[in-house]
Amino acid sequence: MCTDLRPFFVEGQNKEASCFPVSQQLTGTLALAVFTAALGSLQMGYSLGVINAPQKVKRTIVIERHYARSLGVYNEELARREGGNTTEHEEPTDASVVMYWSLSVAFFSVGGMVSSFLVSFVSDFRGRIKGMLYINVLAITAGLLMGLSKMGTPYLMVIAGRAIMGLYCGLSSGLVPLYIGEISPVKYRGAMGALHQLAIVIGILISQVIGLDFLLGNDDMWHVLLGLSGAPAILQSLLLFVCPESPRYLYIKLGKVEEACKSLKRLKGDYDTSKDIAEMQAEKEEAMKEAQMSILRLLRSSVYRQQLFVALMMHLSQQFSGINAIFYYSTSIFQSAGVGQPVYATIGVGVINIIFTLVSVIMVDRAGRRTLTLVGLGGMCCCAVAMTVGLAFQDAYSWMSYLSMAAIFLFVSFFEIGPGPIPWFIVAEIFSQGPRPAAIALAGCCNWTCNFIIAMFFPYLEGLCGNYVFIVFAVLLFGFTVFIYLRVPETKGKTFEEIAAVFHRKRGAPPSKPQEEAEMVQLKGSTEA
Repeated sequence: MCTDLRPFFVEGQNKEASCFPVSQQLTGTLALAVFTAALGSLQMGYSLGVINAPQKVKRTIVIERHYARSLGVYNEELARREGGNTTEHEEPTDASVVMYWSLSVAFFSVGGMVSSFLVSFVSDFRGRIKGMLYINVLAITAGLLMGLSKMGTPYLMVIAGRAIMGLYCGLSSGLVPLYIGEISPVKYRGAMGALHQLAIVIGILISQVIGLDFLLGNDDMWHVLLGLSGAPAILQSLLLFVCPESPRYLYIKLGKVEEACKSLKRLKGDYDTSKDIAEMQAEKEEAMKEAQMSILRLLRSSVYRQQLFVALMMHLSQQFSGINAIFYYSTSIFQSAGVGQPVYATIGVGVINIIFTLVSVIMVDRAGRRTLTLVGLGGMCCCAVAMTVGLAFQDAYSWMSYLSMAAIFLFVSFFEIGPGPIPWFIVAEIFSQGPRPAAIALAGCCNWTCNFIIAMFFPYLEGLCGNYVFIVFAVLLFGFTVFIYLRVPETKGKTFEEIAAVFHRKRGAPPSKPQEEAEMVQLKGSTEA
């Protein structure tokens, strides 16, 4: 039977709590809970890739054709393209079709930016499990809108569906790492956190494969391809009913000791939960000092400024690394290298995505978060330079295109080793329970905003810089590498409280004790949530 362990936290008695054995084993329930949560990440990856897959030019033409018919501007040019008399790279001339297609792409990121601010509210309102369950309504609604768009007004239904799916993905990108981070044993927390990114890249690959024109990426089945975006939500909704709630949420947020113990035993097996409860009690006492922080309070607080800066920079390094530019260039580079079917080579890049994300899953709890991020960013910087050399001299030396092709595969490999998966879960590690939801919301918003900026402005940057566009990313990657080396501590194998203590020690000029206590009292007295 589980008991309240507050007596263990009398000053000087903490060592007594540490003598209890703690379970680090993997159980079937834990595996099921992580798999169920990761279905939300799979759905996010599919939604990201379904519009931007390797056949996107052909698919864009197919969907734009239906937009044009619905708008009544289906002209002779589009009719010729339908018959195959024009090249697939031509852009439609009707401004309304271009505008509605651009909105179909952009509204997804806008939805993610907006909803990421709500992660804190949704996760604390009814819990992590019910939060993921409720937001599935958004995913299913979006899937139905896009799946039935051929029967109605395609451009309006697809735009609405993409916007709603963006709202879902913005929430899911915060809730999934939060839940997985809170239920994972310390020993496996990094590996399980990296499963979020693994599920995303699997979703992208699935969308690439079934989006081929002889499967669903054609005139007859494009709406089914888009509609399948909501399919994982149905399976996840069923499985969430058998998944335990986060013990940290139950104990720290709701104060339900017995339910937290039951959840721990479901997740980790029949073991003595005393040490885990003791750790959560310590975190709860800190959370009581912190109070539940709003996003504005977190932004103003000097106590968490260093952690917040690290969290935002980690997400900036992920999005501004140039990974989206690599996918933008990949098909044309494979074509210039003489690859007969460049679309399949691009799918091969998706396979590399999965393989090296698996490497990260295996290595992250051995090598550490900081080490893998440094290796990844440094390797990507070198690959960006190689890519620039290959693109600049490919007309003069035919073999340079092979250098570019090799640089693509290595760039993606280095990205998935560290900079891809680690930013998603490290935010949950470096913040304690009080500010954690608000921090994840801010980091998620930063990630989605950067995604939107890259999507909107990369074509202009490419037009300005030409073949030297990757020099920009090489400079950014070098700067991110230096920052990680100087400012980001290792979190491998540490409890949440130990990680928080590292940041307190790293502060060059910490506030005096009275000043810090005064700020904590002010935060505790706030009614903002």
